[in-house]
This record gives sequence, structure tokens and C-alpha cells, in this order.
Amino acid sequence: MTKKSTSRGFIKDIIIVVIAIAVIFVSLQVVFGFGSNPFYVVASGSMIPELLIDDIIVVQGNIPFEEIEIGDIIVFNRPSDHNKVIVHRVVTILGDDPKTIRTKGDANSGSIPGTDFPITEEEYLGKTVAKIPQVGWFLKFIQPPVNYILIAIVIGIIIVKQMTKKKSEKEFTLYDPLDSEDQENNEEIADIDKIQKDSEYSTHTEKSKMADDGKNESEEPVKDDDKSSRENKKE
Repeated sequence: MTKKSTSRGFIKDIIIVVIAIAVIFVSLQVVFGFGSNPFYVVASGSMIPELLIDDIIVVQGNIPFEEIEIGDIIVFNRPSDHNKVIVHRVVTILGDDPKTIRTKGDANSGSIPGTDFPITEEEYLGKTVAKIPQVGWFLKFIQPPVNYILIAIVIGIIIVKQMTKKKSEKEFTLYDPLDSEDQENNEEIADIDKIQKDSEYSTHTEKSKMADDGKNESEEPVKDDDKSSRENKKE
């Protein structure tokens, strides 16, 4: 396999990985909502024991605010200043026009004004639908989209290494046995004449050669001197 074909294969694998990552990213956006971050790391203990610090929560942003009910765990911007993201449980529906709710952390003694209420659709980011326990410690220092890029790179490297490994196991080298650069193979070819002949085949060949030589001698034409001596004898 030439270097050119190997390079083409590597580029093809990279393109496949990039496409796969793009498909995964778009799929996440379709499932969890375009423009929303589907993953958050729990940074406080206000939801213990339901959510622990460094848990990753999966948030579905395309669930309408109107469908949120008491008991749901939601993610929202703090209503007082919108500079902090909160994840708490809904405990009360304060009003329906517009819909306004109040939340509370499971570990807190009560709702905190300006943090847990009043929450409207403007503050709402999404509903928590799943959690991944204790794996968010290495992501909480990295903000989107850097964390997605790093995850994609790691996955891509793993996939490419696996593909390369499988290909290397199947690859073999083609070479010209008469190529002067391959000294070892040339020496092996040169040594073919030194291989001991098969005794039966050699004997048969030598006998055939001797028979052919005898036949040629018997058919040799009579020389003029021999012909003259024979005529003299007849006279």
C-alpha cells in the first residue's frame, strides 16, 4: 500500500469522524432544544440528596414552560439579576396569566425571594430529565462551547486510533523481487542455482542427454577420405 493511498484513507476517516460528531451535535440540539445547553454541572448542595455536587444534569430545553408542574426539577436564571443559573424543584404555581412559579431547593428550609420566585417563562431554561452522577468535576471549570469541543476531540481521537489499528493489522507490503534495492531478496534468488538437484530428476536428465549425444554421433555424415578408401577396396 502506497503512502498516497494511506493518506487518502486517513483523510477519509477524519471526514467520517467529523461528520459523525456533527450528526451527534445536531441530534442533541434537536432532542434538547436549539440554542440551549443540554448539560449542567451541579455546583451547590441545595438539592441534596436528589442532586449532589459534581453531578451532571441533562436538561431538555424544548419542553414548554406551560407544561411545567409541581414536583418538576427545572433550570432557570435567577430572577433578581439573571446572572446565575439555578436548579430547584417547583413547589407552587403562583399564577396562570402569565404563568408564574415558585421553587425551592430540597435541602433548603424555604424558598428564597429573588432566587426561587417569581419565575416566569423569561427565566425558564429547561426541565431536568436525567442525571449523570459525580462526573462533572472536570467540566465545571470549562464553559461551552469549549467543553463540547474537547469531548468531540477525545471521541474523535479514540475512533481514529481504533480505525488505524484495524487497518494496520490488514495491511501488507508489495515489493518487486527483482528490485535491486531489496538486497536480501536478490541474494535469495541468486542462491536458487545452489539448491541441490533432485537425484531422480537429475539421473533421468543425464541419461536422456547421453542418448541424444549417441544418436547424433551415429548420424554423422561419412567423410570423403573414408569414401575413397572403400572404393579402392572394392576394386
